[in-house]
Amino acid sequence: MTHTYQLTGMTCSSCEDKVKKALLLVENISDVEVSKLENTATITMSKHVALADLQNVLDKKYQISALHHNEMTEEARSWLATYKPILLIFFYISLVTIVIQLTNHHFDYMQAMRHFMAGFFLVFSFFKLLNLKGFAESYAMYDVLAKKIPVWGYVYAFIELGLGIAFLMNYQPLVTNIITFLVMSISIVGVLQSVLNKKKIQCACLGAVFNLPMSTVTIIEDGLMILMSLIMLFIML
Repeated sequence: MTHTYQLTGMTCSSCEDKVKKALLLVENISDVEVSKLENTATITMSKHVALADLQNVLDKKYQISALHHNEMTEEARSWLATYKPILLIFFYISLVTIVIQLTNHHFDYMQAMRHFMAGFFLVFSFFKLLNLKGFAESYAMYDVLAKKIPVWGYVYAFIELGLGIAFLMNYQPLVTNIITFLVMSISIVGVLQSVLNKKKIQCACLGAVFNLPMSTVTIIEDGLMILMSLIMLFIML
């Protein structure tokens, strides 16, 4: 995609060169054309780059603003394009869970949560196992336990698979939910640290198949599993 921005503060040709070099260093930007006379910058990018990210790489005397597009709309489109795989996964897992409940005489919340968690762990472990080595290496970049014990990344994928099967079979629900709570609580620590420190690293939730950035979406994923396991433990106890 290509967007044209208004860019003020340039006074000479060296300013044009300085701005162009700075913008070309931004991830996902492939080409930049700058005009001092028209006070514009035409930027070609593989996916939308937020206006704040563009401003951050420029000197304070240069001010950049959207000219012909709505920045909020573009950011929303970019967010949807980035997280489309995970949104579709949650949609299909939710759909299957609801369809199963429709076959019952009443809505069984415990069974619905169990089936949702089974689908979550089975699907997510599937993507991790497609490239187990790639997942383990990505996971070790931010997970507190995998950083110290690299083999944990390999073990974690199989734990997710085991939890998925256990939830599907309703096998030892008390033990299964305790393990889920402990494993996901450990996992969310590294995610929180990465997001709060604004580290731009790849989220390993879908293994190495999709290049998903670490974000609040990852926190929601882990937090949802922790919350569901706690609810089921509370009901059982």
